[in-house]
Amino acid sequence: MIDLGEYGPRFRRDPHPVYAELRERGPVHWVRTPPPDAYEGWLIVGYEEARAALADPRLSKDSTKKGFVTAEEGVMGRHVLIVDPPEHTRLRSLVARSFTMRRVEALRPRVQEVTDALLDEMLPKGRADLVEALAYPLPITVICELLGVPDIDRVTFRALSNEIVTPTSANAEFAAARQLAEYLDELIEDKRCTAPADDLLSDLLRTRAEDGDRLSAAELRAMAFILLVAGHETTVNLITNGVYALLTHPDQLAALRADMTLLDGAVEEMLRFEGPVETATYRYAAEPLEIAGTAIAEGDPVMIGLDAAGRDAARYPDPHTFDVHRAPQGHLAFGHGIHYCLGAPLARLEARTALRTLLDRCPDLALDGPPGPWLPGMLMRGVRSLPVRW
Repeated sequence: MIDLGEYGPRFRRDPHPVYAELRERGPVHWVRTPPPDAYEGWLIVGYEEARAALADPRLSKDSTKKGFVTAEEGVMGRHVLIVDPPEHTRLRSLVARSFTMRRVEALRPRVQEVTDALLDEMLPKGRADLVEALAYPLPITVICELLGVPDIDRVTFRALSNEIVTPTSANAEFAAARQLAEYLDELIEDKRCTAPADDLLSDLLRTRAEDGDRLSAAELRAMAFILLVAGHETTVNLITNGVYALLTHPDQLAALRADMTLLDGAVEEMLRFEGPVETATYRYAAEPLEIAGTAIAEGDPVMIGLDAAGRDAARYPDPHTFDVHRAPQGHLAFGHGIHYCLGAPLARLEARTALRTLLDRCPDLALDGPPGPWLPGMLMRGVRSLPVRW
């Protein structure tokens, strides 16, 4: 058993040397995660093994099959990230009817408008925390408007969301989930009792499959939760990690400024190099199986290292080099298989818009000190703050 907590704070600051060390010993290891979680389970750090595991039906996302219910599920209900087919197929097909590519593309002018407004407010100050000024308010504004969430108290919501995805304790996580569930129940009931609106939650209330199937009240709450939380948390870290990578690699920043046609590929490289989700949410072996010759017992928890896979030299030559000219196709930052991120197109749209506009309007953008602490736990990969100046 490998205790990742023994690596100390350096593992949180930069886990990639540890993942590289583990890969040299094999693609699959039994580990204990660092505090405050300190869970034990299998960790996959190789690209090919991770990609295969993400699509392996023998690895279940449903913790109830192992005999327990997570705090999140117990309060919010079941959503697409924590269920298996056929339940997953049903839920995803119902939401996919409303969350279409056409709907995302229609958001492009609004994403640009929000980005411009945030930079109008930020730029006269000469310096800012990029997380507070742009990386957080942009995706939370867009996802709230898309879902039809009215003027949410963003300070309170951010605290609740952070506690759920990077919990400080089990009690605090449960309390945050319960408070957010109560808010969503009230919001959904308000929408049910008012005239139909043109937003995603209203669509989900009305959506019926061909056989008349529709989301129950509990399923609608759980779906609103996962769309709201996952719809902004990952993009906050994508924008922040991307800007940090550029500012700490000035040659790559200069190359991108010289040729902005590289932007789409640069965003994919950001996702590979320091993706916003470090490790996929837990899976459980539904039956005994082998991964790369390692025996996995029925019921064993399995963690799939998305960021670790992105630095596997067997897939990406010189993997620890950030290169905006790279073609990092096939990265696993948004997952793979049936649980591939539904919001990936929206995240890409927001990141490309934010980065292009920021670089256009801040020709001398630079770091203004070290970033804030890296997020705790092994789910999300990002920093609390990123001080910049121009």
